[in-house]
Amino acid sequence: MPYKLVILLSGGGSNLQAFIDACESKALPDTEISAVISNKADAFGLIRAQQAGIATACIDHKEFANREDFDSALKNKIDEFGADLVVLAGFMRILTPGFVRHYLGRLINIHPSLLPKYPGLHTHQRALDAGDTETGATVHFVTEELDGGPPIIQAKIPIFDGDNTATLAERVLSKEHTIYPLAAQWFAEGRLSLQNSKAVLDDKNLPESGVLFQPN
Repeated sequence: MPYKLVILLSGGGSNLQAFIDACESKALPDTEISAVISNKADAFGLIRAQQAGIATACIDHKEFANREDFDSALKNKIDEFGADLVVLAGFMRILTPGFVRHYLGRLINIHPSLLPKYPGLHTHQRALDAGDTETGATVHFVTEELDGGPPIIQAKIPIFDGDNTATLAERVLSKEHTIYPLAAQWFAEGRLSLQNSKAVLDDKNLPESGVLFQPN
């Protein structure tokens, strides 16, 4: 049986495309994207999925009275697709504690900063304002703390004179497209897990910043 991913998104789905490409190229062997779910009906990521023959669903958060009701409906839909791993790929919703606990250890996210630096929004501007010399992206397990789960893997880029939020976003995103499918591959291979609030790879606790991606 293939290892099943369900990907949640709210926008264009460029990280989804990276997962589609990784599955098609067998960089993610014995793995399939069983569904893509969005909270926005006009998310281009849904079109990407449909063009690739992947099942899609839209659950509009505006149709629910509160976060708990929305997350309950979302959970039920995810479970219909038999998700082994839930991948947040630009899903712009703060998830309730009950939802996170239901998928704890099989729910991952990618954040455009070198966590624990700059959780939340406006990460590139915050890095520029601080005069940082580097930034990057972090894949991490999702816990009840916003962007606070244990990092799995990070990729770094230098910040050059003249960089702005747009140039940083473009270069960071290219790294995201590499490290996110790689983290999912480790999970599908049974090498990666969450144990005692620590990210564990090949039976070893990862450092607080996760693995540093080193391109070949």
